[in-house]
Amino acid sequence: MKFPSPQTLSGIAGLTGARMIGDPEFPVSGINEIHMVEPGDLTFVDHLKYYSKALNSAATVILINKEVECPVGKALLVHDKPFDAYVSLVRHFRPFEPCRSMVSPSAEIGANTVVQPGAFIGNHVKIGNNCIIHANVSIYDHCIIGNDVIIHSGAVIGADAYYFQRRPEGWKKLESCGRTIIEDKVEIGAACSIDKGVSGDTIISFGTKMDNHVQIGHDTFVGRNCLIGAFSAIAGVTRIEDDVILWARVMINKDITIGKKAILLANTATERSLEGGKVYYGLPAEEARKAWREIAALRQLPDLIRKLR
Repeated sequence: MKFPSPQTLSGIAGLTGARMIGDPEFPVSGINEIHMVEPGDLTFVDHLKYYSKALNSAATVILINKEVECPVGKALLVHDKPFDAYVSLVRHFRPFEPCRSMVSPSAEIGANTVVQPGAFIGNHVKIGNNCIIHANVSIYDHCIIGNDVIIHSGAVIGADAYYFQRRPEGWKKLESCGRTIIEDKVEIGAACSIDKGVSGDTIISFGTKMDNHVQIGHDTFVGRNCLIGAFSAIAGVTRIEDDVILWARVMINKDITIGKKAILLANTATERSLEGGKVYYGLPAEEARKAWREIAALRQLPDLIRKLR
């Protein structure tokens, strides 16, 4: 998330109570989690295992829980609880904004777009031309919907990321300040859920079509002209490249890539990246022909065992 206007290191330190290492006038343009950072961003790290990744990322301000050597061209903010300090910045720059009507006065809705009764359009939402938003759709604040988009009843666009940190007293929520962006000519089935980014964007690209009951996690990118079957679930920070087909009940783990024109058959699941241009089946996913040969071989086992007795 970019700030409404550039901030300074001293200003952010004042908001969080952190100790500065660097020029007090050092510019800070926004906040981002480590997966999405760009130059000018602030990110946080609170575990030794990830210090190097954060310090060597594109982020130029690191909110950290231990004083370390500051990389050249960057600045540090030292705080006992970086996670909490980061959340306080989210709440300061993008606080929850109640909406007093089913369609927020701040929403922008394009020409010839139909919003059916019972649909909720949140604050600062932008919807393009020639769209159909069916009854009981909920579009949360700051979402962007392109032209010629159809969203069927019960879909939820822009809900918070599923992101928590374990604490002795329970789970601490990492507040979301990202967006969901739906590009032109996308169709979203009934009761789908597409979460916003933690601090960046969840993107559904041009021409992609979803069946009912699909879940898309935070900061995930879905490419152009994909098909996603009913009850499929894609975890956060995953990349689905163009022309991918996911049939029903496909499950895809976080932080992986599904290559261009890959096809995952129904009931397939993967926790690793898959090469494009191939057909996959099974749990864990394998190339379909190999998986089918293995299934055929397993079916012969009872006869082989009987022959050996």
